[in-house]
Amino acid sequence: MQTEISYRFERAQLANRFLNELKHWTVADVKAKLFNGSDSVKITYEFDTKGFDYTCSELDDLANKYGGKEL
Repeated sequence: MQTEISYRFERAQLANRFLNELKHWTVADVKAKLFNGSDSVKITYEFDTKGFDYTCSELDDLANKYGGKEL
């Protein structure tokens, strides 16, 4: 199942830092891009729908590190 999640950050610089960290992220295979301006990031990844979505949890933790909030 294709899953999308989006985060908004206080500044474009923080969104870019988050985006750059995802480019080298080893937790899961995700596709990320800026959208809706330069302060938001949209992430797409494949979720197998079996059990808890650890990828989403890890993304939330990483976004929180940069002050991002899920949209």
